[in-house]
Amino acid sequence: MGSISRRELLAASSCGILLPNLLTSAPPNPNRKRVLRIAHLTDIHVQPERGAAKGMEAALEHAQGQRDKPDIIFTGGDLIMDSLGADADRTKLQWEVFTSVLKANLELPIEHTIGNHDVWGWSNRDKFAKEPLFGKNWACEVLQLSKPYRSFDKAGWHFIVLDSTHSVEGNGYTAKLDEEQFEWLKGDLAKVPKSKPVMVVSHIPIIAVCAMFDGENEKSGDWQIPGAWMHIDARRIKDLFRQYPNVKFCISGHEHLLDQAVYNGVHYFCNGAVCAGWWGGDYQECSYGYTLIDLYGDGSFENRYVHYGWKTQK
Repeated sequence: MGSISRRELLAASSCGILLPNLLTSAPPNPNRKRVLRIAHLTDIHVQPERGAAKGMEAALEHAQGQRDKPDIIFTGGDLIMDSLGADADRTKLQWEVFTSVLKANLELPIEHTIGNHDVWGWSNRDKFAKEPLFGKNWACEVLQLSKPYRSFDKAGWHFIVLDSTHSVEGNGYTAKLDEEQFEWLKGDLAKVPKSKPVMVVSHIPIIAVCAMFDGENEKSGDWQIPGAWMHIDARRIKDLFRQYPNVKFCISGHEHLLDQAVYNGVHYFCNGAVCAGWWGGDYQECSYGYTLIDLYGDGSFENRYVHYGWKTQK
């Protein structure tokens, strides 16, 4: 991590940045040029209750009102409270709240990620499986996505948005890439020029330290981290990334916790939650927030978690 001057410290404090979650590809080049600033808003979990719509509005207002404004917003999945177990009316209501808040408050371009709670009906497969909007279809339609995963280039960087959530037998899900998506990922990375840095977005972390503490995962006497908490195929993904040194870092949400890990030269960030503890207050050490990400032309980056001042509503 590069050294931080007193001026930078004061500036960071004045806009709510939490320095403990600042990690850079240090030491930074003093002559580097920032090419893109991203506001990463993950785990909004918007709903009609608990003032969640106003909270989402406050997060958007705070992010877009930064003195040094972001260029684009990335959402990180779990945009609505839950549609896994909801009926069609409840799911429709939640998406209407989400889209109305965006329509009234969004000023910047936006790129969406789908989370597990954005998937409709998987907890009631017998009832909803034949519906045309079943599964990820509803979220893709609302978010205007042709597929739940994709890649694109912007500002000299290559961005990969993954789909982490896949069904298992019964009504559950696990975090992984299916074979079709993994083969696509291999092919996509192979096409990226080695000089172009890559940032990867997933809802569920590929690698995360905080997954250890999301629940009493040690109570059996051994660490047992569920496959729904962190990518069960992390081994083959990290092996793939090792072939491409231009894969710089990965961001995720899902855990409603903050962490940063570096493995084989790739940085992994779990970037908290806009809704903190599902709009009920802090979740463990994580309070209401979003992340500012600065990307530079030399392939370096910075990731900072920002509190936006929301107070829990009764």
